Amino acid sequence: MAGNYSRDAGLDLADEDGHEASPLSEEEQRRMALQNLLDAWDDSLGEGVDADILATTAIFAALSDMVEAYGEEAVAEMANGLADRVRQGEFTLNRTLN
Repeated sequence: MAGNYSRDAGLDLADEDGHEASPLSEEEQRRMALQNLLDAWDDSLGEGVDADILATTAIFAALSDMVEAYGEEAVAEMANGLADRVRQGEFTLNRTLN
């Protein structure tokens, strides 16, 4: 990415959108993002937001952001594969394997 340089070089760490580059690995960023979302989820439930409303709002927020970044067609193609992934248990947290 243009503008994504190391601190040691003394250059700008921002990407082309002006976001600060992260020193964290992608896996560390995913873990941190998930923990932050789960914390916010718990806070919202504690404030009385219904779980179904929270879930549909989170899906809307995620898809809206992805459409802005990648476009409607790319997100629609990704969403087409979600049904099979759900059926295969990819999103089931407490599943029992037989």
